[in-house]
Amino acid sequence: MIQYYILFYSCLLSIVKILVFEYITGGGFNKQELPDSLASEGRLMLNALLDNLIQLKSFEITVMFDWRLIDSIGMTGINAVIIRPEHDITEEFARLVKQSDLIWPIAPEFDGILQTLCQTVESLGKILLTSPATAVAIAGNKLKTYELLNRHHIAAVPTRMVDDYSSSGEWIVKPIDGVGCADSYVLTTRQDFEQMTVRKSGYVIQPHLHGTKTSLSCLFKEGSGWLVCANLQRFEFINQQYHLTDIVVNHHPDLGLYQPLIDKIARALPELWGYAGIDLIENERTWVLEINPRLTTSFVGIYDALGINIVEAVLQLLHGEPALNPAYNRPITVQAQQETHAN
Repeated sequence: MIQYYILFYSCLLSIVKILVFEYITGGGFNKQELPDSLASEGRLMLNALLDNLIQLKSFEITVMFDWRLIDSIGMTGINAVIIRPEHDITEEFARLVKQSDLIWPIAPEFDGILQTLCQTVESLGKILLTSPATAVAIAGNKLKTYELLNRHHIAAVPTRMVDDYSSSGEWIVKPIDGVGCADSYVLTTRQDFEQMTVRKSGYVIQPHLHGTKTSLSCLFKEGSGWLVCANLQRFEFINQQYHLTDIVVNHHPDLGLYQPLIDKIARALPELWGYAGIDLIENERTWVLEINPRLTTSFVGIYDALGINIVEAVLQLLHGEPALNPAYNRPITVQAQQETHAN
């Protein structure tokens, strides 16, 4: 960590160059069809991150863009690098990392994508503004996350590999490293279970717990955690799948209710660093569903809900603690279809 401080303060003596790479919109799918749902969510988070960065007026910002999204580049003050089908995304990312001081990747955990990006930044000796690869290796794996939390006596949704289950009751089967609700199904009948047998490799199974679905927007550093806001996630249930409709950011005003849980998670996984989202299911107990070691959709509404610039707070973590001083306090609804409005 000492090298981070030295590099950070040396950056203050000149123009600080920051590379922002949102994997889906930034060329990660440059040789295949863009997945619409992930691209939509990625665009939301990218735009919100750039809004926060541009407000600080302290950086030379480089952003990677998929060649099919050139028309969506509407912000001034950024250096746009277009990624075309002939580019090798791994080589292009590494090349741009070498030219930058600070790196902020936004990427899904599946197929080890986020972990690999973090490893690249770390191997090149640049400042990573997200959790390191060691944290992603655990948080990006639902089974490892459950086992870690269980060892630390933190209530987490029980998780097993899909070939280790009883067919009685209601269950959810999902990829061990999946993002959101994609390819996750609720199983209620013997026929459901029989159809899911093809998903034995790389899938986990969890009991289908009913309750309020809450997400916590947090900052972490070396075993300490700060809760920014608590958010309500709302879903539709269609054809055995949950579909996110919207998130009410800053829905729950009593942050003290969740801070003890954040403290426990921070101690259990001290490698967590920067922004992370914690998904919960709340009924008679509070269950941790998963840890997202990256920006989440809830991040999109934080500035409008609280007036807190998360980028500024993350940068403060490089040399101390974040100053989380809300300018106002209101709920903001973030629609899955890229709309926001104040409640």
